[in-house]
Formats: sequence, C-alpha cells, structure tokens
Amino acid sequence: MAAAIGVSPAYLSALEHGKRGLPNFDFLQRVAGYFNIIWDEAEELFSVAGRSDPKVVVDTAGMKPEYTAFANDLAKLIRHLSPDVIRQMQDILDSAKKRP
Repeated sequence: MAAAIGVSPAYLSALEHGKRGLPNFDFLQRVAGYFNIIWDEAEELFSVAGRSDPKVVVDTAGMKPEYTAFANDLAKLIRHLSPDVIRQMQDILDSAKKRP
C-alpha cells in the first residue's frame, strides 16, 4: 500500500502508531483513491483524520487565565484519566458542539 500511495512503509507505520502528526490533504486523497472511497465515505475519512492528530496544540492566548489553567491541567493529566472520564468529557464537548 505504501508504494501505491507514494510513501515509505516506515512513514505509514509511524502514522498508524501515532508517531507522526496529522496527514496532509494530498495524502488523504491518495488513500481514498487507493481504497476507492468516494463522497460521503471520503468526508468521513477526512473528518476522522482531522481528529487523529497525536500532537495537539491548544492555543489559549488572549483567553481568561482559567482557560489556560484548564488546558495545562488537561495536558498533564490526560495520560492518567480513565476511559470513563474521557467518555464523560467527550460527552460534555459533544454537547457544547450542539449549542448555538
């Protein structure tokens, strides 16, 4: 597959194991073409890829201090949070997405 989409096997492996950052749009298009993924499925692929960056940066510049404190606490503690806590926090974020 790596050769077919024009990347090295090492790059593909690193991407699969979360050792590489967010893949670019060109790469995602080649993957979609390789698997003959079209329209809605391609949109889902791009969406999932956008949420899979293992090297996230949260910019709180210009926000209230409590936002910065929260982001820093999350960065320090995320490795130690249980899957249940992560699900609860994701539910909160999902609810916030639905608000106008």
